[in-house]
Amino acid sequence: MEILKGVLVVLHIIGFGVVMGGALAQLPNVKLGTAKVSKGILHGSLLLLVTGLALVGMVYALGGTPNNAKIGVKLIVLIAIIALVIVNRKKEKISGGVLGAIAGLSAVNVALAVLW
Repeated sequence: MEILKGVLVVLHIIGFGVVMGGALAQLPNVKLGTAKVSKGILHGSLLLLVTGLALVGMVYALGGTPNNAKIGVKLIVLIAIIALVIVNRKKEKISGGVLGAIAGLSAVNVALAVLW
C-alpha cells in the first residue's frame, strides 16, 4: 500500500506542476492577445482531483483519520480552479487575471498541503 500511496503522491505533484506550469507558460501570450487555457491545465486539475480523492480514500481504508478541515478547504480551492478552467477553456483569449488566479489558487493549494 505504501507503494501505491507513493505513486499517488507523485501523480498529485505532477498534476500541480502541470496546472502551475501551464498557467505560467501562457502568461507571455497575454500581451499578444493569444493567451488561453490549455488542455493540460484542465487535465492537470482533474488529475489533482482524482489523486487527491484517492489519497484521502487510502487514509480511510487503512484506518487512519485525515484532517477533514484541511481536505475540505483544499477541495474548495481545487473546485475554484476547475471552475475557472472550465468557464474559460473555450474562449479564444483570456486575461492575465484568469491565468494569475489559476496559478495563485494552485499555489494556495500547495501551501495548504505543506503548511497546515
